[in-house]
Amino acid sequence: MSASSARVDLDGNPIKPLTICMIGAGGFIGSHLCEKLMSETQHTVLAVDVYNDKIKHLLEPDSLPWAGRIQFHRLNIKNDSRLEGLIKCSDLVKPHITFPDLSSLQFVSLCVFVPFAIDLSGSAFSYGKSSAICTPADYNTRPLDTIYSNFIDALPVVKYCSENNKRLIHFSTCEVYGKTIGSFLPQDSPLRQDPAYYILKEDTSPCIFGSIEKQRWSYACAKQLIERLIYAEGAENGLEFTIVRPFNWIGPRMDFIPGIDGPSEGVPRVLACFSNNLLRREPLKLVDGGESQRTFVYIKDAIEAVHLMIENPARANGHIFNVGNPNNEVTVRQLAEMMTEVYAKVSGEDSIETPTIDVSSKEFYGEGYDDSDKRIPDMTIINKQLGWDPKTSLWDLLESTLTYQHRTYAEAVRQSIAKPLAN
Repeated sequence: MSASSARVDLDGNPIKPLTICMIGAGGFIGSHLCEKLMSETQHTVLAVDVYNDKIKHLLEPDSLPWAGRIQFHRLNIKNDSRLEGLIKCSDLVKPHITFPDLSSLQFVSLCVFVPFAIDLSGSAFSYGKSSAICTPADYNTRPLDTIYSNFIDALPVVKYCSENNKRLIHFSTCEVYGKTIGSFLPQDSPLRQDPAYYILKEDTSPCIFGSIEKQRWSYACAKQLIERLIYAEGAENGLEFTIVRPFNWIGPRMDFIPGIDGPSEGVPRVLACFSNNLLRREPLKLVDGGESQRTFVYIKDAIEAVHLMIENPARANGHIFNVGNPNNEVTVRQLAEMMTEVYAKVSGEDSIETPTIDVSSKEFYGEGYDDSDKRIPDMTIINKQLGWDPKTSLWDLLESTLTYQHRTYAEAVRQSIAKPLAN
């Protein structure tokens, strides 16, 4: 406790222990944030999710130094009246099997909402895990579920925070930017190389989406609308908020491997998709040649940014933050080539003869798919407000992540491949 009392924020003010309602605590981002808060702070976390597989190591042993500071609440925010009670007991909201007597808890003022605590039971994507829809394969084929899970089902969280004067940290997406201005210029235009036409800034870049028939933009539109609602609640009703726009956070525990801890027909995001191909010794599929450009940031770097937002409300409130690493910019093709090289190193296996194949977006995602050409974040605001810069190179984060993927999944994948042969 003495170490905790000595901790100060960026302005030199003592950091007081908070009670944080974290909605989506059992997912990829939530699990890493829980680890950070347990190991480096004295904050208490009310961990809300449908499943707790990725945070079991934080919950089970009573002998851990954070025993009693993390409580798991298994509930589905889509239709559960208990959610408002949890938010009322928190200091910050970021959305045990049994629901506790909330009168015994410290008054909560912060909600961290990582919108993955929505159980879509009965749907094609429901595979025993909790998730709001956040993969391109589903935007296209399940636009209604995409819109409902990312906008309609998120409305109560915003409402409860506003009505109960709780601070909200909401996780949005870099997809809200849509297409770059440069993508509308002629292919041979030198302006396509001008950063002014493709660098994405929180306060000035327009949000440019495709036509309504391109259902791939259903996710981005839903996310933008919930951002606008939060911003309006701040302007009209005084809601204290911070909005996070992640730019491809990657690391251990991300997404799923089809047929192992997710549906066999599932299509996860690019890193898990390529990891699955590497584990199965299959060619990595490059959609439309893999020419889209993306940046990637290591989950531990990104979580450090969120930690700063939690503990520096005077600097974070009312802001939208890009959280990414513009130094780790590659085309998807280059990412595939790098992952193939890194996986060969960590697994000790030679790469297959044909490591990649090209597929059309229509073949891979179906009708109605569209994409953005580049997604490169401007980091001015987060650097100015919080002094945050990402540190991990693309090679290093891929080595860490693929080492985890190989250790966690390689044997299970081998057994799943062998079973049909045995039969």
